[in-house]
Amino acid sequence: MAILLYRLGRLSFRRRGRVLALWLLLLALLGGGAAAFSGPTTSKFSIPGTESQKALDSLSREFPQAGGATGTIVVAAPEGQKLTPPAVAPVTEEAAEVPGVLAAVDPFASKAVSPDGRYALIQVQFDSGVDGITDAQREAFREAGASVADLRVEHGGEIMRGVPEVGSTEIIGVAVAALVLVLTFGSLVAAGMTLLNALVGVAAGMAGLFALSSTIELTSTAPILALMLGLAVGIDYALFITSRYRHYLLEGMDGEEAAGRAAGTAGSAVVFAGATVVIALAGLAVAGVPFLTVMGLAAAATVALAVLVSLTLLPAVLGFAGTRVLPRKQRAQDRTPAPAPVEAGAGFGFRWGRIVARLRIPVLVIGVLGLGALALPVQDMRLALPDAGTEAVGSPNREAYDLTTEGFGEGFNGRLVAVVSGDTAQATGAAAKETAAIVMETDGVLAVAAPQMNEKGTTALLAVIPETGPTAAATEDTVNEIRDRVEDVKGASIALTGATAVGIDVSEKLAGALPVYLLLVVGLSVLLLMLVFRSVLVPLKAALGFLLTIGATFGITVAIFQEGHLADLVGLDTPGPLVSFLPILLIGILFGLAMDYEVFLVSRMREDFVHGADAREAVISGVGHNGRVVTAAAVIMTAVFGGFVFMPDPIIKSIGFALAIGVLIDAFVVRMALVPAVMHLLGRAAWWLPRPVDRVLPDLDIEGERLQREIPVQREPVELVKS
Repeated sequence: MAILLYRLGRLSFRRRGRVLALWLLLLALLGGGAAAFSGPTTSKFSIPGTESQKALDSLSREFPQAGGATGTIVVAAPEGQKLTPPAVAPVTEEAAEVPGVLAAVDPFASKAVSPDGRYALIQVQFDSGVDGITDAQREAFREAGASVADLRVEHGGEIMRGVPEVGSTEIIGVAVAALVLVLTFGSLVAAGMTLLNALVGVAAGMAGLFALSSTIELTSTAPILALMLGLAVGIDYALFITSRYRHYLLEGMDGEEAAGRAAGTAGSAVVFAGATVVIALAGLAVAGVPFLTVMGLAAAATVALAVLVSLTLLPAVLGFAGTRVLPRKQRAQDRTPAPAPVEAGAGFGFRWGRIVARLRIPVLVIGVLGLGALALPVQDMRLALPDAGTEAVGSPNREAYDLTTEGFGEGFNGRLVAVVSGDTAQATGAAAKETAAIVMETDGVLAVAAPQMNEKGTTALLAVIPETGPTAAATEDTVNEIRDRVEDVKGASIALTGATAVGIDVSEKLAGALPVYLLLVVGLSVLLLMLVFRSVLVPLKAALGFLLTIGATFGITVAIFQEGHLADLVGLDTPGPLVSFLPILLIGILFGLAMDYEVFLVSRMREDFVHGADAREAVISGVGHNGRVVTAAAVIMTAVFGGFVFMPDPIIKSIGFALAIGVLIDAFVVRMALVPAVMHLLGRAAWWLPRPVDRVLPDLDIEGERLQREIPVQREPVELVKS
């Protein structure tokens, strides 16, 4: 592996003009494909095979007029007054005239008026699904009733859900990353080159993703997740290779040789670090959830591109930059052919390594107990799909949600739909009446509307209003009890659906898939790390450290986003359950990133160990040489993820926060403190591998031992001031 990447790095450096031209051509082709074939994203969270999805599929076939998107217009009279049919009629009429609307139901005819007469709900049915609603239709819907005086009119429902967009807050993360790069390298050229390298990978990944969006159902959060990870790992990988390239330059190597050696050693670590991330993200497919599979594969492809860019484009750009990647003072020095270590054991990294060596027991005890304490809120974690009640205060959906709650109660925001399907109209009608009676007697049900029949009379709809809100635990209990009780109805099949039921089914499906996913991803990654480090204990230690990271991360996220502690710091208006796919998504991404830092840090320890250093001195050397790079990479990744915390979308906000805090914990507590402490305790035993296993495992040579043995280092006396 090291020799292959060494040759690739030298070739890219030597043929830098051609490599750059190829990447520019690829970007142009992908950009053209995105412009020509880009399709709309979707906000649907469906899971085939669940009861709620089966009901929705049945509606689209048997009751198409009820299968389209819905909107809700909430009308309120001034305090102390009541609504009248003539006052509300103009709002209903304007809503009915919106393009694509099949019907706008008069609230006085449907009895959707509050007991005090002050509030009314106008249900609006569209002829197409949410993804088929255009911006013009959405704007026309928002304008319905705007000209009516003396009434408060708010517009909500599923058609008012906006698609999250990348805004100015993400630029802050990139700016912080650029500042950290300048401070780390002491060179504007090196910092700019590293950032540019990451941006090229992200641009290629995003363009390719949108070029495919017309043929695959791309969820609205998938591009943002791909952007998050593409930026973060792209900068990290370029930072790691560039740091090693500068190290070799200062040892007396010429540019081409330094680029080859950096690609052969640091590049090998990048390949396997990227592989762990790709495995973790692609493994999301085992959950059997289409939108999650698309998110994982999209992000995995972007990470793979980041690795490819780092191994090919980066050496080429290093060739153009010359020695300007070094600080000005180091460029002014002359090199000699004799290699001299750049570090002499000085610097904060080496000092920190020795501190951990002396205090390894206290560091372990404090670290483990501290992370365990942070994980305590996890026992109260609740999961659900977000509803309008968690959106930003002042947004249209939130205003409609709050006004509905004020006039009718929270249950009206979480309406359920019972779909009754029979062979004949008579059987369906009888089953619908029996179902309505059973549902009305169920605890937690506020009201059940009269059945609505399709033209054939073979499908009936029952609107069910629960007493509690969409994400309340009591509502979940009500849904489960209804499903249990309607199983006894004869003569028809009955399925419960609606946004609330879909959210419950999504959460249950993901909870069931989580153990399988965790076993698969951790198992494959442990095997991969065993190949990389040729050790049994190092991969196990890495996996156990990750469990501490994930526990503390979930604990902090629950405390802020669910329980509301310090919620103002992240701009969260209303605490609530975590989005149902956050745990499995967070485990996948954080495991991959945690293994990134593990590979970056421990690969240098192994490199020094196989080159003859004492096991404990190798640990200090690994922390001393790569600790600064790991911490800089963690700060950059935290800044990139942190930029997404200030987006108004609650899903993106929670994902960005959890990733940012998870990276901080893993890099600074687990990898920079607990890992060296454990490695000091283990000593030479850390690198133990049973002989039978040693004979079977292929030697990947990630530390470059074979490279150093088979290809002698080429050094030339050169004045660094030239570039």
